[in-house]
Amino acid sequence: MDACGASHDALLQLPWLPVSISDCHLLAKSWFGDSAYHVLLTDTHSVWEERMDSAAIQRRAQELNKRLRAPVKAFFAHLCEVAQPTLTGSGGRPDSESLISLTRRDDGNISMKLKSELAGLPFYWEFHCTPAPVTVVCVQLVRPLLAMSQLLQRQVEQLGGLLMRKDVEIQDYRENGATLSRERLQTDAFEEQSHREDFMAKTLPLLQHDTPSFNADLQHLYATIVAHGNTRKRKLSEGGCVEEEPPTAEPDLPSTLAGPVRSEPGETGEQSANGKLDTARAKMADRASEQQPRATSSDPGRPSSKPKKKKVGLFR
Repeated sequence: MDACGASHDALLQLPWLPVSISDCHLLAKSWFGDSAYHVLLTDTHSVWEERMDSAAIQRRAQELNKRLRAPVKAFFAHLCEVAQPTLTGSGGRPDSESLISLTRRDDGNISMKLKSELAGLPFYWEFHCTPAPVTVVCVQLVRPLLAMSQLLQRQVEQLGGLLMRKDVEIQDYRENGATLSRERLQTDAFEEQSHREDFMAKTLPLLQHDTPSFNADLQHLYATIVAHGNTRKRKLSEGGCVEEEPPTAEPDLPSTLAGPVRSEPGETGEQSANGKLDTARAKMADRASEQQPRATSSDPGRPSSKPKKKKVGLFR
């Protein structure tokens, strides 16, 4: 695998982190290798990237620092030390805000200028980020977010089914004389449709569309989705064949986040599949019973004196 592919795969493993540069709130991904880096930035309206190898870093360093004659490995560690805290949102040194500034250019590109000190002399660096290709945006952002939304939706369905079963359990307790020791603990029965409408009405106005957000739980979920996809691809490549995809676009998900099992018959595909499976098993049992040797009708109470013939082949 070439350096370009290696940086792409390494960057995919990393979650999107919220960063703030020059009062611009962004989501960022940054990968720094031995003498190369790959940076992705988005404000949820556009996605920018810059990918630099050792030779390109050497040329830019000499353009920005005329007196610099050192090889890339001699100053790249310093570049990582200064740039990474801001690009990962970790803060870093107290003066990190003054080290990097971001500028939006008229051509749609963005540049980040870095100023620091190396070996007692000023050290300058610039990140020149251009709009990322559609394929990069889909792989790094769109596909994982779609998988995350699908996974969270199935989790919501599972929790909704659990609440309904809990309401049935509580109702059974009440019908058998159980009472609450404290009235403030009493809750209303869960109604999925009304709960969804009430949740949307209260939550949508609170969303901040202009400020991208990726909290720790979403970062972990993103990393889990990507790791699951990579494991599946690796198994396919090792097996040397492509598995047949199911009719739906849903990915393989952990059993703990599977959809709920409804108590009413005929409401879920899973119950339908179980019913078909039971019918098939019953038919197979009927066929097996028909193929067994039957006793003679002359004396049903006594075993037949004639020895049974041994069957050959699949049936012995």
